[in-house]
Amino acid sequence: MPASPSTARAINDRLALRLLQQEGPLTAGQLKQLTGLSRPTVADLVERLTVSGLIEVAGESGEQRRGPNAKLYGIVAGRAHLAALDVRTEGVAVLVSDLVGRVLAEASVPIGDDTGTGPAVEQAVGLVERAVKDAGADALHTVGIGAPGLIDPVSGELRVSSGLPEWHRRLMAALQEKFPEARIGVENETNLAALAEQRDGAARDRDTFVLLWLGLGIGAAVVLDGTLRRGVSGGAGEVGFLPVPGTSRLPSATDCDGGFHSLAGADAVAALAAEHGVRATPAGPEPHAAALVREAVRESAAVPAAGEFLDALAERVVLGAAAVVSVLDPGCVVLAGEVGLAGGEALAGRVQDRLARMSPLAAEVRPGALGGGAVLRGALLTARDRAQDDLFGPPERP
Repeated sequence: MPASPSTARAINDRLALRLLQQEGPLTAGQLKQLTGLSRPTVADLVERLTVSGLIEVAGESGEQRRGPNAKLYGIVAGRAHLAALDVRTEGVAVLVSDLVGRVLAEASVPIGDDTGTGPAVEQAVGLVERAVKDAGADALHTVGIGAPGLIDPVSGELRVSSGLPEWHRRLMAALQEKFPEARIGVENETNLAALAEQRDGAARDRDTFVLLWLGLGIGAAVVLDGTLRRGVSGGAGEVGFLPVPGTSRLPSATDCDGGFHSLAGADAVAALAAEHGVRATPAGPEPHAAALVREAVRESAAVPAAGEFLDALAERVVLGAAAVVSVLDPGCVVLAGEVGLAGGEALAGRVQDRLARMSPLAAEVRPGALGGGAVLRGALLTARDRAQDDLFGPPERP
């Protein structure tokens, strides 16, 4: 059954807007070429989107031609402002962007373990308020939050966890109260990192892969056939609880000590480095473990102990990698997080070699490209997608 004229217009509008979002400003001629639509149809949609305030003239093409240059049309970036938050146990980072994702302001604040719930929430909300002001924004349309822990797949809220501070759960409600018109969503931090690596990082050519997060904590994200898989309870990828050889006990339902976390978490990596005499001073807020791994990579060609530390670390990391490969057969494992970024190709190559000997299933091991910034990037991408879906509007039904 053919689409009604209104439905056809809505579909064409969304197609043009998506192209402008992906490619940047385009001329009417370029839109015609990319969409396959007729010149009159493109002219109509350009006028319609301009009148609606979604696109505007963003300049002129630089092509050499007789007569005036063609107008370039782009999305009205200031139509909406977005915020992305990376909420950790030790602090919060935030950035504010326009509708096309151009970052206008960034800020972060540490929050100590001894900070009460109320003061911690006030610090975090105050940080967002200042960033919004610095960005020159009057309001927020959409807020994306990345946080550790399980996200309830039904309510979309952060579930109660004994291992996380109470202010994490209070923050979402406090932000909604401060920015009542904003659409606020929260997602597991490792899942957001996977989305960022898939869109802008190490997994851009992969529809199926597993991201293994190596940072202060341990986690994994599963992307199958281009879709992020969260699991029935939102807990897919909680590999910190994975029972592995080499620990003194088994993990429990409430404590991942004894699981994979005990071998590859930041504290365990730092202790392993100390055993091999590797020392380093962290640069800024990065975990000490990341600085140790980075120093070992730098010294590994000349200092045997540094290479031995990386070998020992790879022996641990491959236990988690082999487990997910044997169950999911993803063909690709991305080592992400601050430690994964610090290890780079040196660590990924060592894990790859050991995985090939341990598993009958082939899987390429790659270092993440975005490091600890992947969570914030993923939060921004999800906020931008939600805002654009809302503002661009779904196709009307006939």
